[in-house]
Amino acid sequence: MPKIMPLSDLRNYNTVLDCVTENTPVFLTKNGRGRYAVVDIAAYERLNAELKLVSAIAEGEGCAMREGWIDAKSARKRFGV
Repeated sequence: MPKIMPLSDLRNYNTVLDCVTENTPVFLTKNGRGRYAVVDIAAYERLNAELKLVSAIAEGEGCAMREGWIDAKSARKRFGV
């Protein structure tokens, strides 16, 4: 469950950082609305890797829709597997 704190809590940033874990981001609010997210670096890197993977899959699907799909036998032959 994410932790929600007001931006003013950054005055004592150690309190905010102590709440951040790999699976628990801290959301900072400004004037009662969500404004920032503080995440663990491992979670940030995982999120970026997942985004790149999903983007590559979408690009591949787009290419297949434009140029057509090939069957598994043709793919093995084409890529020497």
